[in-house]
Amino acid sequence: MKSASILFVLLAAILWGTTGTAQSFAPEGTHPVAFGAFRLCIGGAALLIFSILQKNFSLSGWPIQSLVGAALCMAFYQPFFFSAVLMTGVAVGTVTAIGSAPVIAGLLEWLLYKRLPDRKWWAATITAITGCIFLFANPQSITVDPIGMLLALGAGTAFATYTIVSKELLHTHPPDTVTAVVFTLAALILAPVLFFFDLSWILTPTGLGTGLYIGIIATAIAYLLFARGLKGIKSSTAVTLSLAEPMTAALLGVILVGETLSMLSWTGVLLLMMSIVILSFKRKTEARI
Repeated sequence: MKSASILFVLLAAILWGTTGTAQSFAPEGTHPVAFGAFRLCIGGAALLIFSILQKNFSLSGWPIQSLVGAALCMAFYQPFFFSAVLMTGVAVGTVTAIGSAPVIAGLLEWLLYKRLPDRKWWAATITAITGCIFLFANPQSITVDPIGMLLALGAGTAFATYTIVSKELLHTHPPDTVTAVVFTLAALILAPVLFFFDLSWILTPTGLGTGLYIGIIATAIAYLLFARGLKGIKSSTAVTLSLAEPMTAALLGVILVGETLSMLSWTGVLLLMMSIVILSFKRKTEARI
């Protein structure tokens, strides 16, 4: 069960890692915040349709506070992350947002459940965060903007909190239903953002194609996999495993876009792979989730 859960989360992270490459094919001038909002609207609609077809959709028995909390976290993650990347650059924005999420998730588990992550988690998380720093190490592209850094930390907090709260919702509802309801509500919250940006790119073949890919494949299917995996492992473990996202993005950049990685960046890829191996290693006695 745990091996399958780890695999589901890793597959989700790999799909998330394709968003940067897919976005590079979007029409020039596509605003990343609008792209993120459109992604969430398409993803939410696809998840809702899937849940209804599966006959899993239900509006009863939901803990309103947890449901709204999860939806707000997912809605705010999009503008926080994309705005941080715009203000600080891809390197600092990605490392701060994605790298801070596992630590925040571990702290939240400790504060809420009095459950301190084990040594294996700490080893994997420190290795993964170090890998992220090495992966994006490029002094020429570093821009330290205080507001951008705060937005990146906000994105990391939003993702970590979404994971913790979603874990609570999974105790009472199946993963497909949780993802569908949370993302539909998040899409409704974020939809007004679309009115502030030029959306003409959606009407182009490449714009519509990339938007549908990111909305359906890299959002709807990815978060379905993440929710199913989250049901079988700790929230902090799931967030650390999600660091496979930047590793995937970097490798796709080399393979499909023709980017090159320095030796330090390749060391970062190796460290990220090591962190996955550490978390996947089974001990004889595993703590109850």
